[in-house]
Amino acid sequence: MIEKRDFPTMIDAAHALADELAAALREGIETWGRGLLAVSGGRTPRHVFERLRELEVDWSKVTVTLIDERWVAPDHPESNELLVRTHLLQGAAVAAEFVPLYGGEDTPQTGQAACEARMQTLQLPFDAVYLGMGDDGHIASLFPGDPAVEVRAGRCVAVAPSGSRLPRMSLTAPTLLEAGKVFLLFNGADKHAKYAAARQPGSPAEIPLRLVLAQNRTPVIVLSAP
Repeated sequence: MIEKRDFPTMIDAAHALADELAAALREGIETWGRGLLAVSGGRTPRHVFERLRELEVDWSKVTVTLIDERWVAPDHPESNELLVRTHLLQGAAVAAEFVPLYGGEDTPQTGQAACEARMQTLQLPFDAVYLGMGDDGHIASLFPGDPAVEVRAGRCVAVAPSGSRLPRMSLTAPTLLEAGKVFLLFNGADKHAKYAAARQPGSPAEIPLRLVLAQNRTPVIVLSAP
C-alpha cells in the first residue's frame, strides 16, 4: 500500500504533490460533489500550496482543514492557518471553505470539544491528507512518547506543551487515515534515515510515522527528495 517516488529536488517533489492533490480533489468533486483536503504546516508546504492554488479545481466545492495546529491566534507567525490563508487560499482558491482547528480558547484542552464539533461537520473520508514528518518521526502533532499517539477516539486531540514546543491540536491517527490517499512529503538525510527506521517493525510510540506506514487500510504515496 506504499508507493515511493524520488525526485531530484524538493521543488520537483512539492509540485508533483500539488498535481496529485488537485487530481484527488477533482475526483472527489466528481464522485461526491465536493472535495475534502487536510494539509500540513511547516516550511515546505508553501511550495505545494502556491502551485496547487493555480491548478484547475472547482474551489467553490472544496473544503480545507489542517492536520494539526499550534494553539496560537490565526495572525501569529507560527499559525498553520495563517500559512494556508497566505499561500493556498489566494486567487481562485479563495473560494474554498476553510475549517480551522484553533477556536480561540485559552488552551487546546478547553477548545477540544468545540474543535471536535467542527471536525464532525466534515463529511469524511478526506480525498487526500498531506503529511510532513519531523526529524523525530512525528506526524501531525503526534510526537514520540506523547499520549496523543495512542488516542483512537474522536477526530482531534489536544497536545500539551513540552519544553519549547507550543500547545497544539492534532487530528487523531484514525482520522488521518480516513482518506482516499495519504501523501507524505519529506527531504534531508535525517528524515530519510527516520523514514527507513519507521519501515522497520516497532512501536508507533517510538516513531509515530509507523501509524501510517505499518497499516494496510489507506494507500500511502511517499514523495521524497535528497
